[in-house]
Amino acid sequence: MAVPPTYVDLGKSARDIFTKGYGFGLIKLDLKTKSENGLEFTSTGSANTETSKVAGSLETKYKWAEHGLTFTEKWNTDNTLGTEITLEDQLAKGLKLTFDSSFSPNTGKKSGKIKTGYKCDHINLGCDVHYDINGTAIHGAAVVGFEGWLAGYQMTFEAGRNRITQSNFAVGYKTDEFQLHTNVNDGTEFGGSIYQKVNDKLETAVNLAWTAGNSNTRFGIAAKYQIDDEASFSAKVNNSSLVGLGYTQTLKPGIKLTLSALLDGKNINGGGHKLGLGLEFQA
Repeated sequence: MAVPPTYVDLGKSARDIFTKGYGFGLIKLDLKTKSENGLEFTSTGSANTETSKVAGSLETKYKWAEHGLTFTEKWNTDNTLGTEITLEDQLAKGLKLTFDSSFSPNTGKKSGKIKTGYKCDHINLGCDVHYDINGTAIHGAAVVGFEGWLAGYQMTFEAGRNRITQSNFAVGYKTDEFQLHTNVNDGTEFGGSIYQKVNDKLETAVNLAWTAGNSNTRFGIAAKYQIDDEASFSAKVNNSSLVGLGYTQTLKPGIKLTLSALLDGKNINGGGHKLGLGLEFQA
């Protein structure tokens, strides 16, 4: 293992099996294009089938590769504007600096972030300073890795309250075909996941979580099967008997269709199930 993942990416392979390929209760449309000069456009629109609420976003990104710079502009239907400038591998190899700001013209709310990250063999560090109307918060994280073993710590310090408000630990083991992840959040939330790549077509994952002082354990199992180069099928179930099904099909190069359904296994005939439809265009 050369460089370990960031703290938020620990256990990501298992989470992806549970989350990707599903869009319950949503009709979603994604459009991604890239111009010849490297300017990328991403637009997303979705409609909630229960509330009929429509949401959308637009993002433009330009990478100035020779100088390690990335410029990103964002807008969403909540009328929030965002600007992000990233500088990577210029001041030092493995060092990444990001300046992120957002502004809402309707409310006048402003926020800003300065993000720093450094990675090298066996170490991945991150420190973000976030400023908004509620005050200043410092988020720090560190992950170390050795021969497949991973250990990480994440914390949040709120300057206005002068105390640490978040303290999380994680330990795991990672190979190309197997990943184990465990975590403790604030000493009260416990979780774990296992990811297994059975073969080139089948991936499986298991997760569980519980809260101190509560005897209820949350448990789920999921799998993704790659039918062929253009189609895949996903399924998951949890201890509440909620069954999720997803099917993804590449209709033609650059066009992808996703169908999904969430079924209540305890009340199959009672209705209340959720369906989802997604279309992704990329050019």
